[in-house]
Amino acid sequence: MAVYAVGDLQGCLQPLKCLLERVAFDPTKDTLWLVGDLVNRGPESLETLRFLYGLRESLVCVLGNHDLHLLAVGNNIERLKKGDTLREILEAPDCDQLLDWLRQQPLLHYDLERNTALVHAGIPPQWSLKKALKYAGEVEHALRDDSLLGPFLDGMYGNEPAKWDSDLTGIARLRVITNYFTRMRFCTRDGKLDLKSKEGVGSAPPGYAPWFSYKERKTQDLKIIFGHWAALEGNCKEPGIYALDTGCVWGGAMTLLNVDSGQRLSCDCDDLHLKAPASVQPPSQPLGVTTPRP
Repeated sequence: MAVYAVGDLQGCLQPLKCLLERVAFDPTKDTLWLVGDLVNRGPESLETLRFLYGLRESLVCVLGNHDLHLLAVGNNIERLKKGDTLREILEAPDCDQLLDWLRQQPLLHYDLERNTALVHAGIPPQWSLKKALKYAGEVEHALRDDSLLGPFLDGMYGNEPAKWDSDLTGIARLRVITNYFTRMRFCTRDGKLDLKSKEGVGSAPPGYAPWFSYKERKTQDLKIIFGHWAALEGNCKEPGIYALDTGCVWGGAMTLLNVDSGQRLSCDCDDLHLKAPASVQPPSQPLGVTTPRP
């Protein structure tokens, strides 16, 4: 049994199939971890969701900002934006089934045996793992509760508040938690976010630094696997921190990490319609859905 983690998919299904073929992924024995941003920008968002739904019994995935955006669009909260590749999902006969599955996924996954966390953007330096799991649970509860889903998705957009305060309540509290887990790159020592800078570590505004770089970070003893930050190109020198977004949707590569051995593999994404071997298929398809087209 092997556990593999893969960086941001963003609707690029064929490079994922390429990686799974290279490691001879067996869904009856192996487990696939995904760092979120499963959809959007790439050419096969619907096919990607269907493929993952078929693998759901062998899959652990956390939500990214693009996944939350899809849920908002699907709930008629936020209009499609220029560059989105989500319309095919919204018009699919199995849309409700796929989105209901998506909203059940966590913001943060912790594997006790491996002392490893899986998250889309990161964990702010001022939070312990215990607190991070607690706060992630608040957002997860809102996503899974029909009475809270709409108000949360309606209010999650925005950059304020920029810093955590335990006295925060309501949508403002959920928004800053969501921004930490799904949008964070740079922050201050005490967790104030800068959500505008998106380049590499050298582009930090004065007083800010990558979230993982603070020596007093309360998750120093925890291994963390994350995506979101394509400008890092998968390079992170911080011990125990594994950056997996290598910019597939921008023509870079998609990267797979063997969680136990640390071995990395990449498949080139210059041709996003790369034909994947037929042997890499999910064990089942959603009820009433045909096999995704290549």
